Amino acid sequence: MRRVNFDLDVLRSFVVGIDLGSFARAADRLGRSTSAVSAQLKKLEEQAGTPVLRRNGRGMALTEAGETLLGYARRLLELNDEAAAAIQGQPLEGRVRLGLQEDFGEWLLPDVLGHFARAHPKLRIEVRIARNTALMDGVGGGELDLALAWTTEARRLPFGRIDAVPMRWIGASTGHPDITFDTSDPLPLIVLDAPCMMRTAAIEALDRAGIPWRIAFTSASLAGIWAAVRAGLGVSIRTPLGLPASVRALEPNEAGLPALPVLGLGVYHANAAATPAVERLSTLILERLAAPAM
Repeated sequence: MRRVNFDLDVLRSFVVGIDLGSFARAADRLGRSTSAVSAQLKKLEEQAGTPVLRRNGRGMALTEAGETLLGYARRLLELNDEAAAAIQGQPLEGRVRLGLQEDFGEWLLPDVLGHFARAHPKLRIEVRIARNTALMDGVGGGELDLALAWTTEARRLPFGRIDAVPMRWIGASTGHPDITFDTSDPLPLIVLDAPCMMRTAAIEALDRAGIPWRIAFTSASLAGIWAAVRAGLGVSIRTPLGLPASVRALEPNEAGLPALPVLGLGVYHANAAATPAVERLSTLILERLAAPAM
């Protein structure tokens, strides 16, 4: 079997293109021409000995081999960058202001941010937990350096893209009982205070399906939502990401509830010229969200 030595510059273009959702944007981010990045991708497939990308509409998608390679590429680049920083004596310093949805705080904070803070003790990390609109305003206004937020078509800022995440109906997980509701009564909904894109999506889906509903419980925080769901006061709407053990995402069509749309999820940057600290933290967040154990 021939020994393959992957080119790290090629792997970096590959990873940045996947994270940004566009190899043209990757070329701009990396200061290369689009044709140069295309040549790198061709070289990567020659080194891999198999296609790593396939046509998907007007864009590109990963093949099975590409998905495997992506994880290794991230690890190789991480080791390379850490080795370079250690040799050059350039630890990350300064400040990073991160915005998060409440969904991700409980597991992302100790997992990614705890490790990041310990690895870079001279770096000051400031975290803000807020609703999606506030996060987008914070990034757009320069009050946050980056934010993990649901993507919206109306606000296009530089970001690393994560594949679309399905919205799901959420019920109590105790014993995983079958969720049933009396069809003669309106469906009890447990929702966050308006405005909330998931609340709106759920109501629109129920209206289209002709299913009557009522707001049974509202809360300004997810902690209140989970407590109400656990108590059996109704169903809620969220994604499968970051759910506590006390609740579960219902299976599609369970309890006769209609299908819900998907949301994009992205790591948004305040500007394209992100600092090394912002870039590094963005990469760690994207890696964590892409992990199978998520």
